[in-house]
Amino acid sequence: MPHPFETYAGVRRLVTAAIAAPSVHNTQPWRFRLAGTTELELHADLGRALPVIDPRGRALHVSCGAALLNLRLALQTAGHEALVRPFPDAGHDPALLASVRAVEAPMPPAAVSELYAAIPHRRTNRSPFEKRAVPRAVRDAMVAAARAEGVALGLPGPQATSYLLSLVAAADERLGGDDGYLAELARWTPGDTRGIGIPPYAFGPRPSGRGLPLRDFGLAGPAAARPVADFSARPQLAVLLTGGDGPADWLRAGQGLQRVLLTATRHGVATSLLCQPLDMLGTERTGANGHIQAIIRFGYGPPVPGTPRRPFPEVFTRTPDVRGNRAEPSIAGRGK
Repeated sequence: MPHPFETYAGVRRLVTAAIAAPSVHNTQPWRFRLAGTTELELHADLGRALPVIDPRGRALHVSCGAALLNLRLALQTAGHEALVRPFPDAGHDPALLASVRAVEAPMPPAAVSELYAAIPHRRTNRSPFEKRAVPRAVRDAMVAAARAEGVALGLPGPQATSYLLSLVAAADERLGGDDGYLAELARWTPGDTRGIGIPPYAFGPRPSGRGLPLRDFGLAGPAAARPVADFSARPQLAVLLTGGDGPADWLRAGQGLQRVLLTATRHGVATSLLCQPLDMLGTERTGANGHIQAIIRFGYGPPVPGTPRRPFPEVFTRTPDVRGNRAEPSIAGRGK
């Protein structure tokens, strides 16, 4: 089996899997660079940062962590294990989030292949969900998925859920009156499908104001006729937690979040994120069990389309090899 970094088809397969990850406002804040034929680097694309809601870059790191998890799964299903070095040059290049080497390994168990197969089917579903509960076995699998990445997934009870929803509602109201937030949101809710942001067809129905305070991306987006829907006042929620709250924790949280979302997808469970409290400056995200990095709504919802992705040539570059020649993966498989 050829090394996955040595062929154009191999590298493209890895990066294509990575960029299918979710990202804050679908900003897709990542770039990939092949160093020779030995290391694939994950870089933050700082031109896609969100200074209003994400001044520390927390959500950017979480987004890139989700892409890194996809990349690792793609390597595993190619018969290789990913050797990841987080922040290998933090003192000089903080935008270099991880370098990845690939070593041969046994083919993974079926569960890993099923997670990889779920990558193109994962969606952020902004529609109302059914009232039926997700079975305990599936919820346990989501908790185990987070644990496998060194983070925790809490499943709040009714009282804690009500408290979380009150935080979401208060944050949503404040953000809706913030001109800076609305301007930033408008930039990432374009009226076309240029490969960036959230297009109108992915906004979901307009919340009626009763029940769940889901973010309304149509606040700043192009005017369009959208149905109004009631969202459940008692949604099923999960909270992703980390022990620390720095860049390494955020990158780890993104990997854990994506493994949870893919696990849900694998079991036919829809998901979306309630990010408003995390977008508010000065909001306390620390609880008794750690730092909140994501609030996940999950349940059973209707099929929804995916959002566009930047083309491969826009997110991928190569660096010269040690002889000063441009590193060029083999053209074997090009155009297939």
